[in-house]
Amino acid sequence: MGIGWPQLLIIALVILVLFGRGRIADMMGDFGKGISSFKKGMSEEENTSSKPSAQIEAQAKDAATSDSKPKSDAAATNGNDSAN
Repeated sequence: MGIGWPQLLIIALVILVLFGRGRIADMMGDFGKGISSFKKGMSEEENTSSKPSAQIEAQAKDAATSDSKPKSDAAATNGNDSAN
């Protein structure tokens, strides 16, 4: 009970009458441009995906070194408080 070739042909003719040959060609051209733009964006994303991870790792290292510095400052402050 699927759609056969005669039904698809009738549907295609109705669409052609409603939109016209020029409008359908414009829509298909825009659709093709969208697909190519999507593929281009995906390939650019793959090329740049390694860069942010390196930046994140560098930021994590910076955060780790900055976390260790305040701990030593806090220890020095605690030592001064006990002396007073």
